[in-house]
Amino acid sequence: MPFNIGLSGLNSAQADLDVTGNNVANAGTTGFKQSRAEFGDVYAQSFGGTNQTTVGAGSRLLAVTQQFSQGQTEFTENGLDLAIDGEGFFQLDDRGNTVYSRAGEFQVDREGFIVNSQGQNLQGYIAEDGDAEPADLGGTPGNLRLDTGEGAPRRTEEIDAQLNLRSDAEVIAGGFETDNGAAVPDSYNFSTSLTVYNGQGEAQDAEVYFTKVDDNEWEAYVAVNGEVVNENDPKELVFDANGELDFDEMPDDDATFTFDPGDAFDDGTEIEIDFAGTTQYGTDFGVSDLSQDGYAPGTLTDIDIDNEGVVFARYSNGQSDVLGQVVLANFDNPQGLEQLGNNNWAETFASGGPTVNAPGAAGTGLLQAGALEASNVDIAQELVNLITAQRNFQANSQTISTADTVTQTIINIR
Repeated sequence: MPFNIGLSGLNSAQADLDVTGNNVANAGTTGFKQSRAEFGDVYAQSFGGTNQTTVGAGSRLLAVTQQFSQGQTEFTENGLDLAIDGEGFFQLDDRGNTVYSRAGEFQVDREGFIVNSQGQNLQGYIAEDGDAEPADLGGTPGNLRLDTGEGAPRRTEEIDAQLNLRSDAEVIAGGFETDNGAAVPDSYNFSTSLTVYNGQGEAQDAEVYFTKVDDNEWEAYVAVNGEVVNENDPKELVFDANGELDFDEMPDDDATFTFDPGDAFDDGTEIEIDFAGTTQYGTDFGVSDLSQDGYAPGTLTDIDIDNEGVVFARYSNGQSDVLGQVVLANFDNPQGLEQLGNNNWAETFASGGPTVNAPGAAGTGLLQAGALEASNVDIAQELVNLITAQRNFQANSQTISTADTVTQTIINIR
C-alpha cells in the first residue's frame, strides 16, 4: 500500500510541476491566464460507519482551474492592439466557429477585415452607414471590416457667418455694382472669402460682399468663382441702435437667406447663409465665425478605437466615419470555458452561454487601444511553486524508497 500512496503523490507532484511549468512558459504570452492544480486526498470506502483507524490512500488531481485575474496593461505603437480592462472576452469567428480570447493583437488583412495572427475575425456591431452614431449601433455581431477607400465628399449646404460691420462706415451712394458678373471694388464696404464644395467635392471660391445702403442698413451679396449669384436679390441686414440685428425691420424677419451657387454646382440645389450673431459696432470689420458644412473627398489616414470599442475611420479631409463597435462576451462561469490553445476558449455547458455587449455595458470591461494585456502569471510566485512541487516529488520518491526498504527487510526475515 505505501507504494500506491507514494505513487499517487508522485503523480500529484508531477501534475503540479506540469501546471506550474506551463504557467512559467507562458509568462510572456499576451492575454494568457495562469492555471492552478487542485488536489484532494484519497480514502478507501468505509462501510458500517466511521472507521477512525482508516489510513488515507494518497492524493489525486481534482482539477486544473484557470485564474482570470487582470493582467498588466502594456502600451504598444499599434492602434489595433486592444487590451480589456475588466471582465469579458473578444468574440472571434474562426472559420464559422465562435471562439473567445483575451489576446488583443489585431491587424487588417488584405480584404480589410480586422483579424489576429491566426486569421480569426474580430466581431462587433456593424455600422450600416458611416454617419451612424455610436448609440445607434447594435444588432447581431458580425466580422468587423474597414473600408480602406476614400471618404465620400459632402456638398456645402449651410454657411454660418458671424461678423461685425463697422457702424461708422460710409454709405455707398450708388449701391452694389457688377462688371461682367464680377463685383466692382468701390461698390462695397467690406468682403470676406471662404471655400465651398460642390457634390463632387471640388473646391469653389466664395466671396461675401457687404454694402452699406443707409444708416443701420446693409446688403449682402455672394459671388462664387468670381461671379455674383444674387445681384438682384441681396440679403438685407438691418441693425438697431445697440448694433444688434433688428429682425422686426428686416423684410423676411430672420438672419438667413438662400442662393443658387450657379454653374459651379450645376445640381439645382441652394446654399443657405445664416448671419445670426452679426453685429454693427464701432470697431473694425471682423469675422468671428465663417464656416460651412461641405468637404472634399479624403483618403483613409488612421483607425481609432475608443474605450467603448467604437471604431472610427479618420480621413485626410478632417472627417471621420463610424465603422462599427467591438463587442465583448461575458460568462457566468468563466472557469468552465474549454481551453483550445492559441489563447482561445470555447463555451461549454459548465460555462454557460455568452452574454454579448458593448464594452462598458452590463459588467463588461472597457478597452484600451494601443495596448495589450500581459499574462497574469506572477513569475516569482511560480518559481517558488516549482521549488515546492519539486520538494514534494522528492519526498514522495522517498516514501517509495522507504517502503521498498521495509519490504526488503520483511523478505529477508528467516
